[in-house]
Amino acid sequence: MYSRKRIVLALALAVLGGCSSQGSDSASSGSQASAGAGAGSKVIGVSIQDREAQFYQSMEAGMREAAKRYGYTLHVVDANRDNSKQQSQVEDFISQKVDAIILTPYDSTAIGSAIVEANNAKIPVFTADIASTSKQGTVVAHIASNNVQGGMEAGSLMCQALKGESAPTVAIIDEPEVTSVQDRVKGFKEELAKTCPSVKVVADVTAGGQRTKASSVADDLLQRHPNLSGIFGINDDSALGAMKSVEAAGKAGKVAIVGYDATVEARTAIKAGTMYGDAIQHPDQIGSLTIGAIHDYFNGKTPSPVIAVPVGTYTKADAK
Repeated sequence: MYSRKRIVLALALAVLGGCSSQGSDSASSGSQASAGAGAGSKVIGVSIQDREAQFYQSMEAGMREAAKRYGYTLHVVDANRDNSKQQSQVEDFISQKVDAIILTPYDSTAIGSAIVEANNAKIPVFTADIASTSKQGTVVAHIASNNVQGGMEAGSLMCQALKGESAPTVAIIDEPEVTSVQDRVKGFKEELAKTCPSVKVVADVTAGGQRTKASSVADDLLQRHPNLSGIFGINDDSALGAMKSVEAAGKAGKVAIVGYDATVEARTAIKAGTMYGDAIQHPDQIGSLTIGAIHDYFNGKTPSPVIAVPVGTYTKADAK
C-alpha cells in the first residue's frame, strides 16, 4: 500500500512538473526570452511600434544580445502602429509586474497616459528611437540616434547629389507626428539652407513612413512638380516607395533620392545607383545601449536622460 502511494505521488509530481515546464517554455517562446536568463532574473517588457520594420528588427537584436549578456528576460510585443494596442500592452506589462518597460511610442503625445500608469506602478520606463512628448509621465532615459545631426547628413547628401544643377527643387516625404522624424526634417532643412541655399523645398507631404503610401505620394509629387530634382524619404520605406514611382515614371537617375536608415534593401538600391545615399543609423547600438541604461538603473546608477547615437552616411562608395 505504501509502495502504491509512493508511485501515485511520483506520478502526480511528474504531471505537475510537466505542466510547470510546459508553462515556462510557453512563456519563453512567447517572449522569445534569452536562453541565458536564469530563475528570478529581471524581466523587461518591450513594446515596439512596428516589429516588421527592418530597423526595429535590428534594434530588437541589439536588445536581445545585451539582455543575454546581463541575464535578463525580454518580453517583446508588436504594437502594429496602433496607439490603443500599445496602451493595452503597457497595462499587460504592469499586470505581469515586469521590472522595466521599453517603448518606441507610436503616438509620442498620447503615450503619456500609459507612462503615468507605469510610474504609478513603480515600474521604470525607457524610450528607444522615439521619445515621448507628452507632459504626462516620467521616462528614465531616452536612447536614440542624433536625428538632427542625421537629418543634416541627409541634407549634405542631397546637396552633393544636386551639385551643379540650376534652380534645383526637392520634396520631403514626411511623417510629422513622430518626434525623431521632426528632428530629421529639421536637420535636413538646416543643412540645405547652410550648404546649398539654391535648393528649394517645394513640398513636404506625409506618407506615414509606409512604402505603399509613399509611392502614391511620390506619384502625385512627380505630376505636380515635373522638374523635381530630388526626394528625401524620412525612412527607407519612404525612400524606396519614392524610388519605385521615379522608376515607373521613367525618371530613374534624374531625380536624386536620399533615404534614412540604410537597411539592406536600401543599400542594394544605392549600390545599383537607383538611390543616391542614406543617413545610416545603428539600431543595434540603440537596442544595446537601452538595455545598458536599464542595467545601470537596476544597479543604482542614474543613466543620462538622453543617450544620443551618432548617425553616418552611406553612398555607393561604401557599397561592397
